Amino acid sequence: MSIELRLSRANRIYHANEALEGKIIVKSPSSISHYGIRLSVSGSVNLQVRGGSAGVIESFYGVLRPVPILKKSIEVRPSGKIGSGTTEIPFSLILRQPGEENLERFYETFHGANINTQYLVAVDIMRGYLHKTLSATLEFIVESDKAELIERPVSPEMVLFYITQDTQRHPLLAELKSGGFRVTGKMSTQCSLSDPVTGELTVEASAVPICSIDIHLLRVESVLLGERIVTETSLIQTTQIADGDVCRNVTLSIYVILPRLLTCPTIFAGPFSIEYKVSIAISFHSELSKLHSISDPTAPRLWMAMETLPLELVRTR
Repeated sequence: MSIELRLSRANRIYHANEALEGKIIVKSPSSISHYGIRLSVSGSVNLQVRGGSAGVIESFYGVLRPVPILKKSIEVRPSGKIGSGTTEIPFSLILRQPGEENLERFYETFHGANINTQYLVAVDIMRGYLHKTLSATLEFIVESDKAELIERPVSPEMVLFYITQDTQRHPLLAELKSGGFRVTGKMSTQCSLSDPVTGELTVEASAVPICSIDIHLLRVESVLLGERIVTETSLIQTTQIADGDVCRNVTLSIYVILPRLLTCPTIFAGPFSIEYKVSIAISFHSELSKLHSISDPTAPRLWMAMETLPLELVRTR
């Protein structure tokens, strides 16, 4: 015997003012009696503070009280029987009724290191004390309502940057400091979640051969803990735009596709905030790099040059 939830949309993306629709699929070799079929939806922002981003006292708190967003349930069917074979039971539930007061605004689905915004739909088929309740849970994705989207277009302006041995705040190999290098480019610092992060980069000069050029997408999660704010920066993904010693004075395109569940619009809420950064990392050929394992690709290294830019993500019409 099995129970499954199947939503009407394959991508499972819904807006707060829409109806969550789908089917409850029950497969049973024989008919069963039940005391009601209940469907419930819930949404919350789950916060935590890890020991690596806070002190000993802060890490003692561990998981903080979640921020509730949504909690409601309906009875799909009253007490009765489900026949043998495969039975499909349709359901429909409006996430937010017009004029309905909610505990919080509907933040977009986001899976981070310390912040996790999640929406779940669950079904329970109650069978009494002698039988175990049949249950199934499925996550669905919430995006901003059309009324909350930014109407103005994303700014086409790009920020200019240049990377040399003099712009680095961490120690470099002697041959990098003496020989020198210069990399220039530009990149968009405001981007729609449905579009890639774009820009361009040019290696004008480098005395030491280049090994790789990578674009790191970073999230900056801040959680309010008591009277202080605990902030942690972590890596979302890395996109390599050059492999090997690139030709000088040739423009390289920057094109980074944003992962859906790991990104959401930039948020500044009361108990938490989510921001983003983009880091351009240039690795140079060095025998020293072969002796060290790369546990954190964003950590400063003697054979690396880096430049970090802020990135604002928005949801547009």
